[in-house]
Amino acid sequence: MSESSVINRKLRLTFSQTSCSCGTLTAILPKKNLNMKIGTWNLERLKYYKKTAEITSLLESQNCDILVLTEYDERIKPKGFEFEISTKNVAEVNTEFYQVTEKRVKIFTKYEIIKEFETYDCFTSCCAELKTEIGNLLIYGTIIGIYGNRNQNFKDDLPKQIADFNKFSKTENLCIIGDYNISFCDNYYFTNLGRTELNKSFVENKINNLTENIKETIDHIAISNKFIENSKVEIAEWNCGKELSDHKGISIKLKKEKNGS
Repeated sequence: MSESSVINRKLRLTFSQTSCSCGTLTAILPKKNLNMKIGTWNLERLKYYKKTAEITSLLESQNCDILVLTEYDERIKPKGFEFEISTKNVAEVNTEFYQVTEKRVKIFTKYEIIKEFETYDCFTSCCAELKTEIGNLLIYGTIIGIYGNRNQNFKDDLPKQIADFNKFSKTENLCIIGDYNISFCDNYYFTNLGRTELNKSFVENKINNLTENIKETIDHIAISNKFIENSKVEIAEWNCGKELSDHKGISIKLKKEKNGS
């Protein structure tokens, strides 16, 4: 894309060729490149519904393997994904404020969903275990503080979400993705409480916030260190001019080598 910027980051990029010995025979195993692209975008409740086709086309052009959309509307249906999971329809909460097509979070994935998990709030977060070539991965799609970080809802919501992070990170590799309502490297939009508590949780659960150094970004992708070790990470942004939503879209691409046979 013309407006996409790409940032490369290396995480422990040390590979050594692996040998397999059996008796006097030594075989050098070839290596396979395993790529995975994960993206997220807050659609601002499809405020620009007249540009639905343009938004859908832009999403499809990102070619993500996992795509998490927040402030989602069912009128957006990107092609190429075999599996999906979402939070419950928020019109069940407030029929006057929300459209029947609205959901706070929707996860699209090309990987098989092998299990779904209950979260602290079925209207705000959803979680599924995916079977990937790199290994199984829990995707936790969420919005932290549905009314922004200045509202009491954010303070109430944050510890409940962190409790989910603590629980799920103990069972499997975890990706926490969506609208955090917190920027981490600038004064764009944050609270000290939110930034401190999230960073503390990431350290305790051995999770790396891969997008923390992207300016003017409150949508993030954080993944367990174990899952991304020995990987090269590329970060891209779209909708940087915010013509289609008041949020930028952001993605990470993992490039990992794995010994083959």
